Amino acid sequence: MAYLPTLDAQHPSSIHPATTLGLVTLAVANAAPSIGFYRDLLGFELLVDDGARLQFGAGGQALLELQVQPGLRPKPRRTTGLYHVAFVVPTRRDLAHVLQRIMAAHYPLGASDHLVSEALYLSDPDGNGLEIYRDRPRETWRTQPNGELMMDTLPLDLADVLKERTASAAHPPAMAAGTRVGHMHLQVADLAQAQRFYGAVLGFDVMVRIPGALFLGAGGYHHHFGLNIWDSANAPTPPADVAGLRLFTIELPSVAALNFVRERIVAAEISFHEAATGLTLADPWDNQIVLQVASIADSQTMLV
Repeated sequence: MAYLPTLDAQHPSSIHPATTLGLVTLAVANAAPSIGFYRDLLGFELLVDDGARLQFGAGGQALLELQVQPGLRPKPRRTTGLYHVAFVVPTRRDLAHVLQRIMAAHYPLGASDHLVSEALYLSDPDGNGLEIYRDRPRETWRTQPNGELMMDTLPLDLADVLKERTASAAHPPAMAAGTRVGHMHLQVADLAQAQRFYGAVLGFDVMVRIPGALFLGAGGYHHHFGLNIWDSANAPTPPADVAGLRLFTIELPSVAALNFVRERIVAAEISFHEAATGLTLADPWDNQIVLQVASIADSQTMLV
């Protein structure tokens, strides 16, 4: 686990409000079940299939890359790493079409109303957690007396969501153009250390606190990162021979915004690799992170 030294003082500024998340890389054991799940069940476009690498997206935009490594086993529950990667669709109708696909296949599904969003939960064939959700309009988000956003986990009315389907959609459309990576939810070993890294160092703001979890975002978004210790308090990192998270990307809107984060990383004495396309570093649980400018990310499918 990387050592995170104490900063002299917490920087008063936050990461740029237009910061978003980009391409996520997971490892899986077999290609065929993954294609059946991501393309045939969920409706993602298969953009790349070279045997060892699969890339999925929507509207031509790459969102998820899978490294195919035969022999991988599922990630043990009590380890750090991926809880789920979350894809946000543009509209409630788009969510209804995804729900229709999942229900038609009788695939195991969870669902929740979080007040700020409506979410579907499932796992891929290798046990990697996924969330697919739609945001409610920001003007409907409510704030608690302590200044944090009001979120909850309530039952989602699936029948009401399904009412949004296009009437003639006997075969639901593919994943909608404009779908993007909305947030990463990670299992961490220590919440204070997680807040320090993702908040004090990278500059994401704490939006919501609940028992055993923190949610941090940029620009007032409900969260770009969920961080929990529900099954991972003081837990080890996953062994190398398991499926799971390999890399995720944070996209900044400008070189100046990237340099702002770079200065904070340097001040925290955290090691990183620098290239013309951006920075690569690890969080305290060895989750690999790429930070790059969004225009660069749009022109490349993968930063090596």
